[in-house]
Amino acid sequence: MSVLVEGGVRQTLFRMAFPSTGVTALVSHAIGRHDHQDASKLVTHGITLTLGITFLITVAGYLSIDPVFRWLGANETTLPLVRDFMRIWYLGALFMSLPWMGNGILISAGDSRAASRFMILGTLLNALLNPVMIFGLLGFPALGIRGSALATVVAQAVSTVWLFVLLSRKHKLLTLRTGSPRDYLHSFRRIFGFAIPSILSMALMPISASVITSIVSGYGNEAVAACGAAGRLEMFAFVIPMALGISLTPFMSQNHGANRLDRIREALKVSTRFALAYGGCVAVVFYLSAPWLAAFFSEDQKVVEILSAYIRIICFGYGMLEVHRYCGFTLTGLHEPVSATVLNAIRVLALLIPLSYVGAHCAGVRGVFAGRLITDIIAGSIGLVWVSYRCRLVPDGQNAREVAPVAAGPFVP
Repeated sequence: MSVLVEGGVRQTLFRMAFPSTGVTALVSHAIGRHDHQDASKLVTHGITLTLGITFLITVAGYLSIDPVFRWLGANETTLPLVRDFMRIWYLGALFMSLPWMGNGILISAGDSRAASRFMILGTLLNALLNPVMIFGLLGFPALGIRGSALATVVAQAVSTVWLFVLLSRKHKLLTLRTGSPRDYLHSFRRIFGFAIPSILSMALMPISASVITSIVSGYGNEAVAACGAAGRLEMFAFVIPMALGISLTPFMSQNHGANRLDRIREALKVSTRFALAYGGCVAVVFYLSAPWLAAFFSEDQKVVEILSAYIRIICFGYGMLEVHRYCGFTLTGLHEPVSATVLNAIRVLALLIPLSYVGAHCAGVRGVFAGRLITDIIAGSIGLVWVSYRCRLVPDGQNAREVAPVAAGPFVP
């Protein structure tokens, strides 16, 4: 049941928070060109847009809990529990979407420490409140699974209050003078210029996962189980580089606003070196420890064998996979979200899916893994060449106070 709820929550969170990419990039750009008024307007309008989207998705989600979770695999035993959890979760969904966006805004404002503390606060408070509300500790009534949902809502509500305090008092990025309806529409159009490509890019993930799962399933349930376990293992491998990646878009966008392409080039160089060095270290560790890692996830000998092969083949592409991701973040920071989406489409549609089919035909399930390795290497190389060429188009070392801001791309008027 927890898997079902987690899947539904993740899908809903993404839909509610998809404006955050545009708000983060645009606010960073405004701060970089020293236009605090525009940054404040974008934050205010972005929060308003998120509130509207959250309200619509909350109503739709609340009314469609049964059909959606039946589609995800819930049955008559688990569905009542899902209802108990999701009804409370949807009623407090507003407090889920705003912290997601707020984290990006704080990073855009250069307050990464507050952003970290802000996210940690919600996580720790949720962990503390869960046993209290689930089991009825400290005089609180035992609510079971409803207590788990309520703990999440309360924790995120506290984070949201702190977010508004930080944005309004510390960074002065919230204003009551929100402008005319025309100003709102103008800001919404700018935000959607990033949000729509982001949605299309994210849509590629379930498409590729479905196709690869379909290919792998032809080699038995053990192969599917091995790939599922490998996905969970890779989550741990990517935690550290993804932490760096989250800050790349606002950093690149802020320096883009300041016309400091020299800093963007340096950041790209440093992040690429880090990705390759970290990926290389992980590859060595994973290759040497593959049998033990596989045995940790399963006792089935065939699953262990396939998972070991997966780890030992694909791990050598982790560095270039992160390079590919960093290049996408950089393109978004340069206000070229369509280019970032095209780069992801090349990886999935032009490389990963075709090479997986070719690999399966030539070498079975190990050929599928080899196809993924080749995909990561080629996609990372394409991204690096693409972004390096893009960075050469604009002279560096210019200051935003001395020259007009660099054009922010086709989606920003």
